[in-house]
Amino acid sequence: MTMTVRDPDPPQFEHATPPIAGPRPGRKPQLPALTGIRTVLALGIVLFHFTPPHLGPLYPIIDNSFVFVGCFFLISGFILTYNYSDRALTLSKRDFWVARFSRLYPVYLLVLVLSFDMLRDEWGARSHAEFWRGVVLTPLLLQGWSPKLATFGNTVAWTLSCEVMFYFAFPFLLYAWARRMHWLDTPGRLIALILGLWCFGMLPHLLYGYFNPDHLAAPANRYTSSYLLRLLKYTPPPYVCTFLSGVALGRLHPLLPMSRWQRFWVALASFGLFVAFFYTGAVRHVPYLILHGGFLVPLFCLMILGLAGPNPIASLFSIKPIVLIGEATFALYLLHFNMFLLIHKYHLPQRLHLAALEPWLSYIAILGLAFFTLHFVENPGRKAILNRFGSRRRG
Repeated sequence: MTMTVRDPDPPQFEHATPPIAGPRPGRKPQLPALTGIRTVLALGIVLFHFTPPHLGPLYPIIDNSFVFVGCFFLISGFILTYNYSDRALTLSKRDFWVARFSRLYPVYLLVLVLSFDMLRDEWGARSHAEFWRGVVLTPLLLQGWSPKLATFGNTVAWTLSCEVMFYFAFPFLLYAWARRMHWLDTPGRLIALILGLWCFGMLPHLLYGYFNPDHLAAPANRYTSSYLLRLLKYTPPPYVCTFLSGVALGRLHPLLPMSRWQRFWVALASFGLFVAFFYTGAVRHVPYLILHGGFLVPLFCLMILGLAGPNPIASLFSIKPIVLIGEATFALYLLHFNMFLLIHKYHLPQRLHLAALEPWLSYIAILGLAFFTLHFVENPGRKAILNRFGSRRRG
């Protein structure tokens, strides 16, 4: 069986339910459809990285699932704003950061341990000085700030460097918005802001394509690599505008009270446009770097608005099995790349005489490990950290 191993490309997965950090004025409605859509996005990323043959009609989307990176950052900004915007002036920064740390680090630490064997490959592929820099930066979630080291150890974990930056800045942004930027809180201004951020966020990618500083003989694609391209693909700054668009979308959401059927048509339009983009051949006319730089952000904004309230399409993504997988997508994302490589590095399917079931057996095993991690590492670890370092929940 021929397996295509893709260049890694995706981020962090926020729960679409209110987190525990600081006093809460009132529990907001859950958004299970946004947890459910994470299932589709995360599975697309898994299949993008390790693409089996014979995907048939799914291939045009799977082949471009790196675009889901931006969608996850967008959802992250939206959910954080949805959960915390009414506590902008009272939110404890310490409690917020502890809650975010408790969300990220237990799973990340487990994956670091499980990925220890990958250090052998890093030792052989890098200079000794670069290797030791990676060893120091990676446990601190700082590897994403170095284009050369962003994929060190656990290839896909560069996205957590982005999330750490967003989490650090978010309480300050929320406070500044409440104090000095509340004049933006009208539908027209917020829509204009999202569009402005979208254009500005793609500017570095457009400039790279126009000036071609690496003197490429052909347009960049997912296999092209240089220092500048890795900077655009793997470091936090290029994703700031996407995250801020999610924050602005979170401010816009309560200002656009939509009926059930209005929200349905918004969701339907977003999915319809998405399918049309990939199946009419339009995707072939957008340069890879522009697509990677957030070209579909407005479309993903429509999708989030469509799923952020009750309607028939949101109900579809709120089906319990889909939501259950969505809750495990953070662990699935962090685990899938290295675990798949390790499974095949040690020829486990062949040793178990199950090679005929590949790669699907590996997918199922990794998904099972993600569920195990969610229930026995992620959730207990989060509770232990909150109980030890967080303020007691009031009210």
